[in-house]
Amino acid sequence: MWRGRALARVIGHAVRGRCLKAGLAAKSVEIRGTSALQGASSRSLCVLGQIRHSVTMPEINTSHLDEQQVQLLAEMCILIDENDNKIGADTKKNCHLNENIDKGCFTNSCCSHPLSNPGELEENNAIGVKRAAQRRLKAELGIPLEEVDPNEMHYLTRIYYKAQSDGIWGEHEIDYILFLRKNVTLNPDPNEIKSYLYVSKEELKEIMKKAASGEIKLTPWFKIIVDTFLFKWWDNLNHLSQFVDHKKIHRM
Repeated sequence: MWRGRALARVIGHAVRGRCLKAGLAAKSVEIRGTSALQGASSRSLCVLGQIRHSVTMPEINTSHLDEQQVQLLAEMCILIDENDNKIGADTKKNCHLNENIDKGCFTNSCCSHPLSNPGELEENNAIGVKRAAQRRLKAELGIPLEEVDPNEMHYLTRIYYKAQSDGIWGEHEIDYILFLRKNVTLNPDPNEIKSYLYVSKEELKEIMKKAASGEIKLTPWFKIIVDTFLFKWWDNLNHLSQFVDHKKIHRM
């Protein structure tokens, strides 16, 4: 499944990254798919370590945001180092300076940050990021919680990803790749998603060609994953165990 990122949304996939200017990052979740859902989740980086405590964050005007968006900005994200070790926590507002980068782009089905709470901090078999994926599938796509069991998600591997959108905004994170194949009920939140569509493998290849020619816009992280991994995974949906690698972090 593909979905377009709503121009008004502040969180979701954009919540994955960090403010490069302030040296912050957070941990996030993504889900991708066709008639099945696939996914990734990421923990973001604080590569400047404790230097972040000496950074003065600018005051952000939230008067133009709706109440839901403002409340979500107070959620606590997980800060990690480049080897995926937890080193702290900070608000989404501080991690992103309240900006949704890559607005109006197509991307994977769902993505966001696991939160700094006991349930989503649990490391065993990445159950914390799986619970975060379940939560965000409900928040973004309106998929009922009971239709998505975190234990049904397949955790493949991790990807280190960094991209700067402009001089201020950017993303810096470690993404957890999750797959889920299931028929689900969709009721997308227009505050999160502008549009969505299901695509076949051939249709996705055509979309990639259109993106290369500038006809449509894709999020940079999704393009990296498609170009490097996705079609290989797609060809082996019934044999994904061969791609499981929980030790390596792919540096993109």
